[in-house]
Amino acid sequence: MTHVVTVFLRNGGQVLLTRRSDAVGTYTGRWAGVSGYIEGDPADALDDAHRELREEVGVTDATLACAGRPLTITDDGREWTVHPFLFDVGDRAVEPNEELAEVEWVHPTAILERETVPELWATYRRVAPTADTVREDETHGSAWISLRALETLRDAAADAESWDVLVPLARQLRGARPSMTAVVNRVNRVMATADETPESVRRRAETAIEDATLADVTAATRAADLLRDRSFDHVATLSRSGTVLVALEDATPSVLVAESHPGSEGRSVAEELATHGLDTTLTTDAALPGLVAADTVDAVLLGADSVLSSGAVANKVGSFPVALAAHRADVPVFVVCARDKVRDDDVFVGESGASLTADDASVATENPLFELVPPDLVTGLVTEDGVLDTDEVASIADEHASLAAWDAGA
Repeated sequence: MTHVVTVFLRNGGQVLLTRRSDAVGTYTGRWAGVSGYIEGDPADALDDAHRELREEVGVTDATLACAGRPLTITDDGREWTVHPFLFDVGDRAVEPNEELAEVEWVHPTAILERETVPELWATYRRVAPTADTVREDETHGSAWISLRALETLRDAAADAESWDVLVPLARQLRGARPSMTAVVNRVNRVMATADETPESVRRRAETAIEDATLADVTAATRAADLLRDRSFDHVATLSRSGTVLVALEDATPSVLVAESHPGSEGRSVAEELATHGLDTTLTTDAALPGLVAADTVDAVLLGADSVLSSGAVANKVGSFPVALAAHRADVPVFVVCARDKVRDDDVFVGESGASLTADDASVATENPLFELVPPDLVTGLVTEDGVLDTDEVASIADEHASLAAWDAGA
């Protein structure tokens, strides 16, 4: 049986579709992902996926998001096995070769409206995000996870026959990560503004993905401008916030990063910043507050999993002692996030990590993933609308409370 790879590149919630040229032997003129034959052992299909990305569109720095289960396709007497992959890329720059007549970044639901190679939608669905993606991710920040929630709702709406099918999914997505307010608010906005049809939910989700992507990028740009304008050349941070990461890569200060246990996602942040040419130092969670208090940085830049209506910030554990140390040393603490991370109330919802003991059930453990930073320790909340004060945060909280009314009977 013939084995092929089909690769979907994703950026900002959209994927790259390619239209096959006359230079290929099959399905000329039809839309597809980046695809090609597997040249060796199908067990090594990932190598072929990387090769096709490099040869067909000139992409060498994509990050694998999902390797889907292969599916067997029969069409016009031919049978082959497709190995689907989904990769994330940081930008949309591609260099199509002669096998591609045209390329376009679109919501994957556009597959349903085009003449494609056989079973392209089914192939995409093998690697598309799900509620499990939202629930189980322990690597990314809440902005990234909220986009995956919106994609899940969008794709389900494309397949759904009624509004009633989507309501439990929306509730499931909101409940998957209750501490991540952007997930809750963005799902609520889709459902609150849709007209209770699957088509409307799909279109609202597509718009919400575009708006959320722009909001996150704009917030990062405003934070980068702030760092430059105030000559903050040495910055401390912890955990992994995609918005913070973009801001730092834009402003290019030297960065002091904590490992960020549990999860240690600070290590990958440090590696990524260093790859982008930033002077980066990795330290332990225990050492970071002391280093900040010793006046080794000009500012602390944090992300947020949520911002309470009072202005308090819920973020990765370790944020509170760093903010305390910064306050004592008169070092400003800025939180950067989209306004969709503002909760509609003043309730802190946390999450806990695994037990700290292997076998001794007689020892209780506390392993919180998130904690609160009081508003008096936060110098400014940087969003796509600029730096917000507490009155503006309270107004946004009221707005988000109105979005939740779509499910008032739950």
